[in-house]
Amino acid sequence: MSRKKTVLITGSSRGIGREMARLFAKNNYNVVINYNKSNDHAQELLEELTKEGCSVRIFKADISNIHEANSLVNYTIGQFEKIDVLINNAGISRFNLFTDICYDEWHEVMNVNLNSVFYVTQKALQYMLAEQSGKIINISSMWGLVGSANEVHYSTSKAALIGMTKALAKELGPSNIQVNAIAPGVIETDMLNEVDDDTIEMLKYETPLMRIGKPIDIARCALFLADEGGDFITGQVLSSNGGFVIN
Repeated sequence: MSRKKTVLITGSSRGIGREMARLFAKNNYNVVINYNKSNDHAQELLEELTKEGCSVRIFKADISNIHEANSLVNYTIGQFEKIDVLINNAGISRFNLFTDICYDEWHEVMNVNLNSVFYVTQKALQYMLAEQSGKIINISSMWGLVGSANEVHYSTSKAALIGMTKALAKELGPSNIQVNAIAPGVIETDMLNEVDDDTIEMLKYETPLMRIGKPIDIARCALFLADEGGDFITGQVLSSNGGFVIN
């Protein structure tokens, strides 16, 4: 019997991360669910998946803090001995005119969306490099590809994540570690709570597939890249956006 693989998913108590945790767990992965503030959601997901016989753990960490990011990776190794797949999913969105963005808000977005990926990935690579194998999947955004008005800080952080993905893929390729990004389009998550119904209908109209994406759409992309289908794919950006952005 082959060894069960382990996936660490940051920001996975809600939204896209939650759906990824659910899908990976049901596909025979050990799953570490990371959360920061959403303890109730994390506990609920843990209970749901444990009842179904899945191998799941939860760990609270603010991964924009390097010490807590390191603790999260060390916990995962302590529980399952190896990290086969790292999914850097944690992120926040802020809506503001560029001229209204304050110093603290800019740094909050960069710390959560970009610096945390540096912290967690660098620590996880201590173990992946020793094994000469691993998959790293960074959750960017289509706005990281084309930019979004009133979300310059968010778009900047997600564009930087794509640059990190491409550069790291070149560096880690010889070590048999694949690094890819997923750039979701408009997805039904809490980030849409600030968007009015008329705008959502407009976004649907502008999407060739005529619908808003669902978290499972992104989770399936991640599972594809994590499994054998992604073994010869690295440095790429898979944008599941319903045709909203076509490059």
